[in-house]
Amino acid sequence: MRRREFIRLLGSAAVAWPLAAHAQRPATQKRIAIFHPAIPTTHLTETGGGSAWRAFFAELRRLGYVEGENLIIERYSAEGHHERYANLAREIVTRNPDLIVTGTNPVVVAVTAATSTIPVVAFMLDPLKAGLVPSLARPGGNLTGITLDPGSEIWEKRLQMLKEAIPSTAKAAFLGMRGGWENSSEQVLRDAGGRLGISLVWMLPEKGTPSEIERVFAAMEEQRPDAVLVSGEGDLYAHRKLIVELAEKNRLPVMCPYRDYVEAGGLMAYAVDLAELLRRMADNVHQILKGAKPGDIPIYQPTKFELLINLRTAKALGLILPPTLLARAAEIIE
Repeated sequence: MRRREFIRLLGSAAVAWPLAAHAQRPATQKRIAIFHPAIPTTHLTETGGGSAWRAFFAELRRLGYVEGENLIIERYSAEGHHERYANLAREIVTRNPDLIVTGTNPVVVAVTAATSTIPVVAFMLDPLKAGLVPSLARPGGNLTGITLDPGSEIWEKRLQMLKEAIPSTAKAAFLGMRGGWENSSEQVLRDAGGRLGISLVWMLPEKGTPSEIERVFAAMEEQRPDAVLVSGEGDLYAHRKLIVELAEKNRLPVMCPYRDYVEAGGLMAYAVDLAELLRRMADNVHQILKGAKPGDIPIYQPTKFELLINLRTAKALGLILPPTLLARAAEIIE
């Protein structure tokens, strides 16, 4: 065989080998897709992003799933652009993963519209009221996961704690994604505000992008609220540092939905343990990959809440928080 011909054949084999190896991945190797509405794919890792996603990946590892060994993870993000949901959902379905991990109600709607067979594990806001499942105990179909919404009553408690922290609060802005939060909470907040002497203004971004959040905060300046309540959508969570920075710039105390906001500099949170909830999602993934049907796995609803306070932020805002409130805090960041 001539030297030139030998080199050409050797090169062809080198190209074909990794393709063949990919096509013949071990039967024990599972492939899942993660689709987030806003967090960049580079942050959806065991070391990047917020504490909740780090907990998710750490729990998968504890359960025996190691990316690059017995697990392949394909990551997708709409980067805050809601108009991309349907196309991304269809793209993921054509890849036919063993399971899809996703979240927020609009994304879940897009994914379940694209497939009724691929299992979906999702974080949702009141999936029963949103019509995503017929029952939390037996969701049926190909969907299970967790609900981040502990009930509309939590908003009244958050508003009460905000008033206790800052008695002079007369006007509060509610920051939540348009179409992403449950409208029933609006009336709960209005009623609670009426009892507490607090009027509410609704600041609802159209997209979960930095420019849109900045636009909403610019509009918020005209309303001159005394404080801000932030809703729990994934679009906002992805930009929690920006939200806290903009609030700090405008000297606005923030009542936050999760710990990560307070660690980033938000004033306080009355919150569920988001890391614990995503560990439960990882367990759902484990059950399904072992053969369980998603429709038979109950959707978990949190029952435990904790008050978190950033004392550094309080001092920066010139606030002296009442000792009774500080005494109730599960953790104070100093």
